[in-house]
Amino acid sequence: MGEANLSAVNKPFRVAYLERVPHPSFLETATADPGLEVVRLSLENGEEAALAELATCDGYYVRASRDELPKAFHVNDALLARLPNLLMVASQGAGYDTINPDSCTRAGVLLVNQAGGNAEAVAEHAVGMMLALIKKMPQTHAAMRAGEAKKREVFMGNNLLGKIVGVIGIGNVGSRTTAIVKAAFNCRVLAYDPYVDAETVAKRGAEKVELAELLAQSDIVSVHCPLTPESRAIIDAKALAGMKKGAILVTTARGSIHDENAVLAALESGQLASAGLDVWEQEPPPKDHPLLWHPAVICTQHTAGVTHESRSMITRIAAEAFSACAAGKMPPRIINPEVKGRFAERYAKARGRAITD
Repeated sequence: MGEANLSAVNKPFRVAYLERVPHPSFLETATADPGLEVVRLSLENGEEAALAELATCDGYYVRASRDELPKAFHVNDALLARLPNLLMVASQGAGYDTINPDSCTRAGVLLVNQAGGNAEAVAEHAVGMMLALIKKMPQTHAAMRAGEAKKREVFMGNNLLGKIVGVIGIGNVGSRTTAIVKAAFNCRVLAYDPYVDAETVAKRGAEKVELAELLAQSDIVSVHCPLTPESRAIIDAKALAGMKKGAILVTTARGSIHDENAVLAALESGQLASAGLDVWEQEPPPKDHPLLWHPAVICTQHTAGVTHESRSMITRIAAEAFSACAAGKMPPRIINPEVKGRFAERYAKARGRAITD
């Protein structure tokens, strides 16, 4: 091996993040690997200085929430054109709203996420919302807070036991949600997921159906799919009209999958009994957003996956993915596998050795 190649093999794999990481576990895991050099980007000297530093890095650990990351640091064609050394980007969560997979593929950059790392937290949050909503807790709370407590029968709810729950997306979170409501509440679970076959859906405890059937039959609809061009506004006025009258909507997935105005209209008409919303078009939503003040809505600030346990796990998974890449191995959870060939070529040129699966 030539001197230049040996130097490339031995140089640290530089991984940058902007200002903060979601949990100390990332830094603890990453700094324990001598093959990684962790670079904290700061905005103290402006965006251009931080972007210049990012251009020297091999990896980029990217915030997953659209409204928490300055637009200049969203991973798209424009940013990647400025980062010729970048080999790999990793989202700080299961979602990757701030990263364009097609842009990464065009640039020969590997994109990974942390799918599964927060599945337990998000599933528990979704089921918690189901329980609170079906028992009419938000309506009762609103009435008591306003000094308008009434006869208790006005707030008569239902049991979750034996209800039909529809899950839109049966990946890691949808599967765990299915397991909880089946085991604890003997629910029948219908699943809509065009990317998972019926046999796999059955193994995950649900029945594969089309979206219209799921909406028409479910007492509770829980959204667990990623935000993609196909899923954007999938819960619109037409979808809500197709739901069982008086059903409950829960979403812990991504804002923009549900149409907020359509959800409000469905609540006002009684088509929806109530809704649990953890995700928003704008995060956090403006304080005068009508859904925040609706008595039949539980609102949380995209916190379903924000637990100590899940943050520790997803950040450790991300650090381990960068370590794998630094060591010449393909990391798991690749979002754009079609880029592997081009990425391998760029990796060999930059790092002086081949990468292995």
